[in-house]
Amino acid sequence: MEQKEHRRALITGASAGLGAEFARQLAARGYDLVLAARRRGRLEELAQEINRKYGVEVEVLPVDLSTDAGITLAEERIKDLNNLEMLVNNAGFGIPGGFLGNDIQASMTMVSVHVAAPVRLTRAALPVMVENGRGYMINVSSISAFHPAAGESVYSATKAFLVNFSESLATELNGRGVKVQALCPGFVHTEFHDSEAYRKIRVKERLPGFMWMNASEVVQVSLKALKGSRVVVVPGFGNWLLAGIGRSGLGSLLIRIYLALGGRKGGG
Repeated sequence: MEQKEHRRALITGASAGLGAEFARQLAARGYDLVLAARRRGRLEELAQEINRKYGVEVEVLPVDLSTDAGITLAEERIKDLNNLEMLVNNAGFGIPGGFLGNDIQASMTMVSVHVAAPVRLTRAALPVMVENGRGYMINVSSISAFHPAAGESVYSATKAFLVNFSESLATELNGRGVKVQALCPGFVHTEFHDSEAYRKIRVKERLPGFMWMNASEVVQVSLKALKGSRVVVVPGFGNWLLAGIGRSGLGSLLIRIYLALGGRKGGG
């Protein structure tokens, strides 16, 4: 009973979107929280809201997970938490445009945030979870992991890494009390697509409403799935169907056909 009352979750990318929603729903379940993100002001606002509404302990951890120093700071904090029960590796961002059209530093920053940070923070968190015989690891991936596409080469590759990493880790930890999940949402109404770059290509206007989900729905699906044995969790039936097509290999085949036809048309 004591462990349940004092269980703690650390969430990266917690200042908005899915990260903030994970914070709210976990607080409602009685978790004390450590909220990690770059924007201190947004974290403090969320911490006050959650503490006022749910009465749990909320700590803010302003860190930049695109830097080695930021990842190290988060690692050290995690290692000091002997009651850490859940780690949500949610921090992430997108950079629309082709690989050649984007600055290489932006791509390497994405690799740091999407790959290096989750791997290092997972390694920091697992010892105490394994020792306690209880823990949850949620790596927020994307449906893009199953559908590599032009303009998303680094993004889809890093998200595919998180799926593969989660599946492998789940096998390694089988029987040790720690559950691992790769959460793969499709399009979600968050600030992710509100950046200037995404506004220019009018993502929200071009995609029909049925393709979008709310953050609260995605997080509900994720947390409910922790009671089962699934590692890869794709919220929404349509997204689940698309992911299945991608994992079967048909997605890659369709992309190759599309590119081949496009090449012929372009060649006149």
